[in-house]
Amino acid sequence: MLNFDRLPSWLAWIEPWLPILISVSVVSLLISLFVLPILVVRMPSHYFVGKRRVRKWTLPRKLFYILRNSVALLLLLAGLAMLVLPGQGLLTILMAVMVSDLPGKYKVERWLVCKPGVLRSLNWIRSRYHRPPLKKPSSI
Repeated sequence: MLNFDRLPSWLAWIEPWLPILISVSVVSLLISLFVLPILVVRMPSHYFVGKRRVRKWTLPRKLFYILRNSVALLLLLAGLAMLVLPGQGLLTILMAVMVSDLPGKYKVERWLVCKPGVLRSLNWIRSRYHRPPLKKPSSI
């Protein structure tokens, strides 16, 4: 059992926030468990193959850009919190990167997918839903 009466002074500030932090962590974990597979399964198998993407900016696309990046910011903050709290911090950060639409995002995605185990994990999720594996990027 934790004894909060003897917390170090640098950690004592967190005590009143523990219930909120734990609740946010658990909710984020549950959301990531449901949303991440949906994003990975809906992704085309050639998603990481191209060097860059061409975009046409319209008003609805700009509004969607703002909404999408707001959600990505919330996911990023939750993922960073889950790095020290219980939860899947790295997967939530990856999901935040995938949901965002910021300059340089595609390069970061390709870099992450080239890390050992990431592409294998994504393809494992896709195989569970009978989807073709993601193709590995040729170079970063």
